[in-house]
Amino acid sequence: MGKHITSLISQNFAKFANKEFPKSIQNFINNSYVKIMGVDMQEFHAPETYHSLNALFTRKLKEDRAYSLDANDFISPCDSFISECGNLNNEYALQIKGVRYRAYDLLGEDFTKEEKEIVNGGTFINFYLSPKDYHRYHMPTNLKVLKAVHIPGKFYPVNIPSLKKRLNLFIENERVVLLCETLDKKRFYMVLVSALNVGVMQVSFEPKIKTNADILEPSVYSYDNVFLNKGDDFGCFEMGSTIVILAQKEMLELSVKTGDSVKYGQNIAKIK
Repeated sequence: MGKHITSLISQNFAKFANKEFPKSIQNFINNSYVKIMGVDMQEFHAPETYHSLNALFTRKLKEDRAYSLDANDFISPCDSFISECGNLNNEYALQIKGVRYRAYDLLGEDFTKEEKEIVNGGTFINFYLSPKDYHRYHMPTNLKVLKAVHIPGKFYPVNIPSLKKRLNLFIENERVVLLCETLDKKRFYMVLVSALNVGVMQVSFEPKIKTNADILEPSVYSYDNVFLNKGDDFGCFEMGSTIVILAQKEMLELSVKTGDSVKYGQNIAKIK
């Protein structure tokens, strides 16, 4: 089967976003993007310092933000809009109000039944990163990564109108699923969901993961010694997308709600 049209669109847009134009043209592109999208650049270098549009998308903070070092404080992994959050109804979560999906299907076929069942009756949070947001993602707590699964797929837009009209959007799109374990042995998943345009998701601790590439079958990576700390930058979306957190039952007590805007480093839950 050939690549889906959304993948071809994203690959072609990536060529434009990664191209380094002459300085005057690149400055115009970068400044136009910042102005049109309403990007707040106060914590970043000036738009003129980025050599391509993609370099601007994936910009790093000039200085890391302060966040709680309390082991029980679970922080937001990114700057985003919480499109939905709450408790899973058995194994079902909400894509957006009125549109549900099966969490087990989101995780794919490469986790065991026992691994999937930890989220049954647990908690979910959907973080939507818009084109104006900071695109890097960070660890929400101190943890060990047990497994990473790259699941090739489509690149449908993940904005609110798309979430409302396309069933199982998260499940159809390409994604990287991380099974994580806290220091006190509580488990949760972080699911990086790709979207239209560029469609690349970087995972710093696993450079073998190549998204929006000529890969058609899932790839599985298991680990014994990948430990990451709260706040660690472990990659970025090249353009906006979504992170879904699925936590085991009674692990998280949320302090945010659907419709909230959050920033990386902000406390969003307590680990029980």
